Amino acid sequence: MAELKWAPGFAPKKNAAFQSAQAFVDSECLRYMNPLTPRKTGMMIKAATLGTVLGSGSIEYLVPYARRQYYEHKTKARWFETMKAGHKDAIMKGANQIAAR
Repeated sequence: MAELKWAPGFAPKKNAAFQSAQAFVDSECLRYMNPLTPRKTGMMIKAATLGTVLGSGSIEYLVPYARRQYYEHKTKARWFETMKAGHKDAIMKGANQIAAR
């Protein structure tokens, strides 16, 4: 019979690493989306920064027109998808390094 025992403190340590990795992903997404986000007054960017809890895995915009801008903006629609296409490898590499600690 084999028995598997986790080292004491393993789960809390890994959970903290995963939480840090998620906060990194959220932060990097906001940073890379900044230049891609429509900006007339800069409120869309501020709305994302203020509406997002780093580590939650969800980027929230606090302005009611964000959804329409995201899907219908003439030149910058779907800026998250654009950001992801150009930066996902760098974000994943950083998150993996953090999670491996």
